[in-house]
Amino acid sequence: MSSSVPFVPDSAPFTPAQRAWLNGFFAGAFSRAPVHSSASPESPAESLSPLTILWGSQTGTAESLAKQAAKEAGKRGFAPTVIDMATTTTTDLSTTQNLLVITSTYGDGEPPDNAKALHDALLSPDAATVPASLRYTVCALGDTNYELFCQCGKNMDEALAKLGATRITERVDCDVDYDDDYAKWLDTALGALSEGNASPALSAAQEPGPTEPESAPAYGKKNPFPAPVLTVRNLNGEGSAKEVNHVEFSLKDSGLTYETGDALAVLPTNDPDLVAQVLTALGCDGEEAVTTSVGEQPLRAALASNLDLGKPSPKLLAALNLSASDDIVDVLDAIQAASRPLPSLADLVANFKKLQPRLYSISSSPKAHPGEVHLTVGAVRYTVGDRARKGVCSTFLAERAVAAGTAGVFVHANKAFRPPADPNLPMIMVGPGTGIAPFRAFLEERTATAATGKNWLFFGDQHAATDYLYQEQIGDWQKSGLLSRVDTAFSRDQAQKIYVQDRMREAGAELWSWLEAGAHFYVCGDAKRMAKDVDAALHDIITEYGKKSPEEAAEFVQELKTTKRYARDVY
Repeated sequence: MSSSVPFVPDSAPFTPAQRAWLNGFFAGAFSRAPVHSSASPESPAESLSPLTILWGSQTGTAESLAKQAAKEAGKRGFAPTVIDMATTTTTDLSTTQNLLVITSTYGDGEPPDNAKALHDALLSPDAATVPASLRYTVCALGDTNYELFCQCGKNMDEALAKLGATRITERVDCDVDYDDDYAKWLDTALGALSEGNASPALSAAQEPGPTEPESAPAYGKKNPFPAPVLTVRNLNGEGSAKEVNHVEFSLKDSGLTYETGDALAVLPTNDPDLVAQVLTALGCDGEEAVTTSVGEQPLRAALASNLDLGKPSPKLLAALNLSASDDIVDVLDAIQAASRPLPSLADLVANFKKLQPRLYSISSSPKAHPGEVHLTVGAVRYTVGDRARKGVCSTFLAERAVAAGTAGVFVHANKAFRPPADPNLPMIMVGPGTGIAPFRAFLEERTATAATGKNWLFFGDQHAATDYLYQEQIGDWQKSGLLSRVDTAFSRDQAQKIYVQDRMREAGAELWSWLEAGAHFYVCGDAKRMAKDVDAALHDIITEYGKKSPEEAAEFVQELKTTKRYARDVY
């Protein structure tokens, strides 16, 4: 998918299939992610069909699945190249034969940052057509708790078809429990792409022999580590309208490691009061045997630890003969709204979603806290109708984790969100509220590694007196010189609300000078409002102080993203 001259010219003494494979190999080796192929060095190049795997990812999941797809494709006679969408153009697509697209969606139906340029180009009215010889399929990742579920994947799928590409299998829209749907999609997609390929599949003699299984950590997504809960303490002052907790876990003897910028997945249990209310609504005592993903167990235990009691799945609503509405926020609402008699307990349980782990940005450096991992978690509490509602994991951590003693955890790598690799480069961090979490980790890391690059923090919340998270530690960093500058925006401390994007504009000239000096720019926090407002302020600053047109400023921002100097951890 290189837009430059091929590595192997047409005049070279190779067959077309050989040239295609070699060009794909060198493109992957020298400019992008490595090609993954299980073919032996002796296998003829013409036995391998070129396959491009594009990924768009905000937190690393789609990238990881793309690499898994490449490994499987290599076993099936393909020469796969895994490519970051940020490095791809629509022109590249016109020369592609086989294409897998794996992309997530975040926030309000937005494409991941690395996919935005390609997404927008495909949807542009001026987008050029692509040949029907481009055979593709899309795996869209999302979360059904969001209204615009898998929107980025849907958009790209429809755009490719509209532009003339050939869809070889239907798109799959994966919820957070994506493993089975993804595996089925990949198997079907590779099978469909194998049909009609000019290059034959591997013969039995060419098939790779058995390989040693890859060593996997003892603990991970399928087997979370029962991490001892060391500390849960409230970071807010008395009288705050918020409840943000600092949570510490021990990772001793787990074998789990992490890097600054990664996330920690926490598997919660459901609120016992909510479990009791669901049992009452079902007319059950909780001892009824039901079958879940972990086998047969009492209904009460299943509701506590295995079944999602949040937003009901479309399948559960259908089983209850209900449609989605604003009045149905969680499973209890749905059961209470359903007509009697209810379906059988087995039918109902079969249509519950599985309780999923929640991802939180890690707020500690492993160098500063060996054997530990820290989180900064805002407890979610609100009222709908006459019933108090609680965030599943945030209130589990706030109310029950210490008493439980342990919580199931595993590390979720986020390679796209790291401090600058060059310790001499400056970095600008915008993290209001719990968005401070990864930047506490970044600053601890820079202290531990004696990095010399300047550091600038924008932090905001409601009131300085009660909501200045980690104020003492931030003050120490200022005194030591680690933090060159701190700009705060406490929105409710004056008549006119002030936010971090306002502070950015006030400091626009200096912010631009930092960017000119090679600074990396980071944002963490709310995707729907804050991150969009910060992005708009960044464009305005570049326009004003960089003396650029709005179009040139947009190109500058895109270049920051492409070169990994603008990274966002948003949700």
